[in-house]
Amino acid sequence: VMPALGAFDDRTFIDVMNKINVVIVNPPFMLTFLGSIGFTALAGACYLKPGARPVLVWIGIALALNIASLVITSAINVPLNNNLAAATASTAPADLAALRAHFESSWVRWNLIRALANTAATSVLAWALTRTPSD
Repeated sequence: VMPALGAFDDRTFIDVMNKINVVIVNPPFMLTFLGSIGFTALAGACYLKPGARPVLVWIGIALALNIASLVITSAINVPLNNNLAAATASTAPADLAALRAHFESSWVRWNLIRALANTAATSVLAWALTRTPSD
């Protein structure tokens, strides 16, 4: 999405990002986003039995990566989204080029980092499946 939006002028980029940030907050997205933490923790709870500790370590790593993604979202991406919305909702004229420049590079960088964290978490969980002891 971001490379496609990058091709647009400042006003279009900002307007579309603001719309995306409103519509993305919906039950299916929230279940998927927060569910990654909840379901990983649930998987960990299933491996608290003796002999399953090696699997539990991998699940713990995946849980930490999912939590890191949530922290990045909460501490960086959401505040950037909120600042973008507030600046464009203001009655004062906004310098759209400066606003976009401040938002876009930071948002894209941290979005990539959180995508890598989620991808790594999924990979670690897949690895954990291969470490599952047979009963």
